[in-house]
Amino acid sequence: MFGTWGKSVGAWGLGAFAAVAFARADGAASEFRFDRDTFAFANQTVFEYHEGHASLRKASATKRDAYNRHCFVMCRTAAQFKKFARFEPQITPLDDASLATRVRAVTRQAAWTEPLPANQRIVFPGYKDLKEMSEAHRELVQLSIGHGWPSYFRISNARMMFQDGTGYQERTHAQLNAALARGELFVAFLTTYPRFSINHSVLIYKLKSSSPNPGDHYLVYDPNHPESPRELNWSAHDRAFSYQKDWDFVGGFVRVYQVYGKPLQ
Repeated sequence: MFGTWGKSVGAWGLGAFAAVAFARADGAASEFRFDRDTFAFANQTVFEYHEGHASLRKASATKRDAYNRHCFVMCRTAAQFKKFARFEPQITPLDDASLATRVRAVTRQAAWTEPLPANQRIVFPGYKDLKEMSEAHRELVQLSIGHGWPSYFRISNARMMFQDGTGYQERTHAQLNAALARGELFVAFLTTYPRFSINHSVLIYKLKSSSPNPGDHYLVYDPNHPESPRELNWSAHDRAFSYQKDWDFVGGFVRVYQVYGKPLQ
């Protein structure tokens, strides 16, 4: 009798543990909020676009202080703030020099490491979230999160030439779902190489909906669009990703590669 009771309690305990673990993972995945955890400013495009087709900007429309080529940097930094920073709006804000130092301290954390516990996070007093702080100190934040040009020389960029088959994309799709199920963020490189209709980075933060047919639908933070989330889709039939149409992309097929998921990625 006691043996059976003990087994029942043990089974119940394992089931409860699994349920709690799943709930925590699900809760962590939903923690990233677009209206709170993204930048208030946009990554400006180098080219001018009309219905997704690029053309050179007119000289009069080009600003010396244009903030462009920072999509990788902005996605990486948004993920780092989510994992390593804490905001304390009730405390007096820092002066600009101290604030810049703390922003740089966040960006020096390895983006692929585990999140810090709350009591070890880098504190940002005076603001409720990244959105509010980056709106109040736009130029300071832009100057402190890093340069955009190194993203062109990332070792992992070579994957678009050697790992472009449907098999690789299926594995990426599985890795994406696994990461989101663990409550992690997934920074992605989108490309249509050898065409260059898109060469861009986004942060995938939520599985919006899933069904065997036609596939999975994800919510995405796109640094070019600070106003609202974009949508990335996976087609089980085509075994391929597609990205939402907008003024800067014609829409449709893209290849997806994870970045900042591990060293040298």
